[in-house]
Amino acid sequence: MDTAADTRQRLVDTARNLIAASSYHAVGVQEICGQAGVQKGSFYHFFDSKRELALAAVDDMAEYFSRSIFEHAFSADIAPLARIERFFTAVYNYHQQVKDTTGHVQGCPFGNLAGELGSVDSGMRDKIDTLFRLAETAIDQTLQDAVEQGDLPRMDTHAAARAIFAYAEGLILYAKTRNDATLIRDLGKRAIQLAIEAG
Repeated sequence: MDTAADTRQRLVDTARNLIAASSYHAVGVQEICGQAGVQKGSFYHFFDSKRELALAAVDDMAEYFSRSIFEHAFSADIAPLARIERFFTAVYNYHQQVKDTTGHVQGCPFGNLAGELGSVDSGMRDKIDTLFRLAETAIDQTLQDAVEQGDLPRMDTHAAARAIFAYAEGLILYAKTRNDATLIRDLGKRAIQLAIEAG
């Protein structure tokens, strides 16, 4: 028998999947409940609104990406510049897996929400901005390691990290537009040169 925590998580998972496959505005509470197998009345036991559920889904996605991509990609078990390459490979692998499952490169779930809601929902925008800054920090630290080890020249690693992350987000949008995840893998190899030019 499902616990309350199971039911809540099923709503979060369903919202994640439906919003990623279409958009925030295209998905309604009724559809989420139907897909999750949860009564609408039970939905409001856990969440006051669809927006509250969406914020919970963003937190859930952030935890997933931190664990499955960032912690692995930026682990200090390999040289710093290899970590940058591993990051782009991990991002490619994720989006290729999504395409293999759904038939579509769905894009960055955070970037999609920021694009859709950023100008009308400052709370959502600020939450996503915080997550993006954490990603930039991981890249920044990796670039600092590369500079300290002599693999990169002295540079403004913060500016370079911002450029690399912006490049990654742009590649994901490009891949979504072309429905071709290999663009992330192939063009991601140019990220180090971008870092040198930006720094």
